[in-house]
Amino acid sequence: MTDPGTLYIVPTPIGNLGDMTERAIKTLADVAAIAAEHTRHTRKLMQHYGIQNDVFALHEHNETQRADAVIERLQQGDSLALVSDAGTPLINDPGYVLVQRCRQHGLKVVALPGACAVTVALSAAGLPTDRFAFEGFLPSKPQQRRAKLEALKTEPRTVVVYESPHRILHTLADMNAVLGTERQLVLARELTKQFETYLNGSAAELLQILTDDSNQQRGEMVLLISPLQQETEASDGPGEASKRTLLLLLEELPLKKAAAVTAKIHDERKNVLYQWGLENKNKD
Repeated sequence: MTDPGTLYIVPTPIGNLGDMTERAIKTLADVAAIAAEHTRHTRKLMQHYGIQNDVFALHEHNETQRADAVIERLQQGDSLALVSDAGTPLINDPGYVLVQRCRQHGLKVVALPGACAVTVALSAAGLPTDRFAFEGFLPSKPQQRRAKLEALKTEPRTVVVYESPHRILHTLADMNAVLGTERQLVLARELTKQFETYLNGSAAELLQILTDDSNQQRGEMVLLISPLQQETEASDGPGEASKRTLLLLLEELPLKKAAAVTAKIHDERKNVLYQWGLENKNKD
């Protein structure tokens, strides 16, 4: 009986072709075939790296229908690779349906590390990275976009979104209206490419910069929003509600566990709660 093959999730460069790893190149050359978001784009990439292999289309419009055929090939022993046009597959790109089906059938899935615009932008933006929320593209329709921003208004984590050049001015205007001038934004543009740029400021300030210089409206964009609680993270201690919860939980739980549970309930920092608990748990 033939052993099943492996599905490899292979990141590709988001701009700089030097970011393709040796392991990724070897994997694409060794598998039986490559599932690509757009075959023409992937063939150009393969030509650059001297990779010769079969390529077939797997994108958001045919993934559900094509997944069964891919599963069958894997079960018959073929190892296959999945790539998107740029960056890491499944991160706002096709692949979720296929990977889910593979897991359901007990097939091996191996993800290779590599380029991803989300992590590149977070690493250099200068905003908190211990927790973040990735929202993909905001809705294209103004009313839905503003509703989404309202929902994110109290988000205590750094928020990361993708945006397109033809919508960036509208999005920044909506962010200015919904988030106001207090929230710090970072616009990361053309990451890893020749004209890579990071712009920071309020939504109104970024809107002015892009209005004054239309060149800043071009290219691939990642937009990051600072967390609501950024300015209060260095406060003297947890809030009063968190303190009451922690003291109640300490009657039944060890401090470490009580601090962890309280942190989840009130969205506070566990280490801050733990320290406050050490200093106050034995007080009357």
